[in-house]
Amino acid sequence: MVLVTGAGRGQGRNHCLRLAESGAAIIATDVCAPIDGVGYPMASLDDLATTAELVGRAGGRISTHVVDVRDGAGMARAVDEGVRSFGRLSGVVANAGICAVSRADDLAEDLFGLMMAVNVGGVWNTCAAAIPHLRENGGGSMVLISSSAGRKGVPFFTAYSASKHGLVGLMQSLALELATASIRVNTVHPTGVDTAMTRGLAALGGLIADQPELGAHFVNALPMATVTPDDVSDAVLFLLSDRAAAVTGLTMTVDAGMSVR
Repeated sequence: MVLVTGAGRGQGRNHCLRLAESGAAIIATDVCAPIDGVGYPMASLDDLATTAELVGRAGGRISTHVVDVRDGAGMARAVDEGVRSFGRLSGVVANAGICAVSRADDLAEDLFGLMMAVNVGGVWNTCAAAIPHLRENGGGSMVLISSSAGRKGVPFFTAYSASKHGLVGLMQSLALELATASIRVNTVHPTGVDTAMTRGLAALGGLIADQPELGAHFVNALPMATVTPDDVSDAVLFLLSDRAAAVTGLTMTVDAGMSVR
């Protein structure tokens, strides 16, 4: 059984569907509500219900929970309930996150704090809720979804980049501490992914137009503007699988060469 956060749509939904196709039962969470300060719509209750329906059509089993990853107690309850329904937890995909673009000198303090609370604190809450169950299982794999902006700085993404870099420190520390429990921890670092979140960052075009000298930072090395959710899911499923039994502490890029430019 695998826990997936941010499962209502986009990458999270795609991970759920691919996991269902591989035979995994899923605990799926999403906030299913607006978050003040985020400039694009969040997933809805209908979105999460659609994820569950699609997983069912694929022959999978899923337990859905409306919970904000910032709510540590709520995340723990969701995982506990899922384990009671489906048995032992073997994997985690800490996918939930938010993004906003802004010039650094226009970045509001509360938006910076919000990004940290969701993208770092929410991932920590996810891990904390899962670790006792992974220990009980005798081991497992946690995959934290970072970004190419978690490998290098990106203009206009100051808070987002800081939060995604934070996941690398979290991952590396957990990978060391949990290794003796046979719990592997890795990060995945996509470039822009063709999802509603990426399409919701329309303000980026105007910021680049005002400072065109920074536009080169948003060009991938490979001739593709974005990667697909399947590209990211391929990496996630590998890291969750026994084929990655010796892989922990890895920052795995799925970024079309963004990080080497």
